[in-house]
Amino acid sequence: MTLLAIIITNSNENIMQKVLVWDIPTRFFHWLLVASLLAQYATAEWFENAIQWHFYIGYFTLFLVVFRVLWGFVGTHYARFNSFVTGPRDVVNYVMTLFNKHSASSVGHNPLGGWFVIVMLVLVAVQAVSGLFMTDDIFLDGPYRQLADKETLALMNTLHHLAFDILLYVIALHIAAVIFYGVYKKQKLVPAMVHGKKESKTAGISDSRLVIALLVALLAGVIVYVAIDVFPPTPEVDEYYY
Repeated sequence: MTLLAIIITNSNENIMQKVLVWDIPTRFFHWLLVASLLAQYATAEWFENAIQWHFYIGYFTLFLVVFRVLWGFVGTHYARFNSFVTGPRDVVNYVMTLFNKHSASSVGHNPLGGWFVIVMLVLVAVQAVSGLFMTDDIFLDGPYRQLADKETLALMNTLHHLAFDILLYVIALHIAAVIFYGVYKKQKLVPAMVHGKKESKTAGISDSRLVIALLVALLAGVIVYVAIDVFPPTPEVDEYYY
């Protein structure tokens, strides 16, 4: 390689370029989860006689969580857990630079944001799973309600509402963080989750692995279907004699 070629190569490596970071499945998951949580809140708090839809949306939310967990192991580089779940030292080191306006932006999730993703997934999973034990006390029961005793049902009821309350604070914190990064650090996070690209000196992903994503989605759908429709016992029907 000539000296000129080496200089050009090194120069290109230091140029910020827009590269694909967030694959299509990750972006779809993100916005579908936003829509699901809004719909969950609306059917529980705003609309009357919408509890059936609340159940259905809860099942879909559970599907999203299962998909994201699986995708966190077989997805593209920046979607995988091992790319953003780091140790305490990395998190502390990142927090030390949090208010530095000129600190380098992370290509994928930063160490603090990576753990934020895990917290969100855990909270949504807790709410979705505990919802399988809920009832409207009139017509509808969750598929696992009959398997649990009173203590377990009380625990699930507490977890369902507690996880939801904590989620509200976590979502508010997430929105505040997006505003903070956009205004203070001049790092636009929302557009990247729309078109998938971020400015970086490092290489992005080459494609979204859509075929694998489809297989993962099918597997997640089967898991949720079995969990809510196959495994639970058939509800007991009271017999009335006239």
